[in-house]
Amino acid sequence: MKGAYTMAQKVTIFTRVADLAKANIHALLDKAEDPEKMLDQMVRDYTNNIREAEAAVAQLIGTLRFAEKDFNDKAREADDWGKKALAASNAADKYRADGDVANADKYDNLAKTALGKQMALQKANEAAEPQIQAQQENVKVLRDGLDKMRAKLEEVKAKRDELNARSKTAQAQTIMVEATKKITTLDATSTMANIEEKIRRKEAYVIGQQELAASSIDEQFNDLETLNRDAELENRLAALKAKKADA
Repeated sequence: MKGAYTMAQKVTIFTRVADLAKANIHALLDKAEDPEKMLDQMVRDYTNNIREAEAAVAQLIGTLRFAEKDFNDKAREADDWGKKALAASNAADKYRADGDVANADKYDNLAKTALGKQMALQKANEAAEPQIQAQQENVKVLRDGLDKMRAKLEEVKAKRDELNARSKTAQAQTIMVEATKKITTLDATSTMANIEEKIRRKEAYVIGQQELAASSIDEQFNDLETLNRDAELENRLAALKAKKADA
């Protein structure tokens, strides 16, 4: 923990606390290029400033408690001197009633001395009382400021956690969308359809080949039939000529 804070340091600390406590987080987020980083920095700033403010307030409270104790001690001492003055005055009255003037004067003087001490203590407390009241008010204001500061810190933390959660959700959704795209690309139905289409093309090719082969055979038989017909025609023509020669 740091040593005693000077008044200037305390004013600086409490000014920072007041400024941070009044900060509009949403307005700051709107201006931030990286809201998450900004909130992380704000959490660090708030935490550090709260720690310093707590130390300064603790010191003020300690000073106030000493002043209050001193005030109460003087008040009790003044009361004791008042009682002593009364006792001395009563003794003086008794001696005076008995005709003992010397002792009467002695105790009257003691009563005056006691009253003088009482008066000095009371005047000291009268002078100190406004300062103590001001210190009490300052401590109350600073404690309220610290409470607001702590509440603001929790607000910043909650906003940071919210943004982190939203960021993680968005990241998870992105991953899911990418995975869905891959699943769609690798759709089994689509893949089977592609395979089936390839097979159908192969089947069609085989059918075409078979038809071509069949056409070739038919043509060969057709050629054979043509040859046979031509041979028969030649034979008939030869027979016809032979018949004419015999005639």
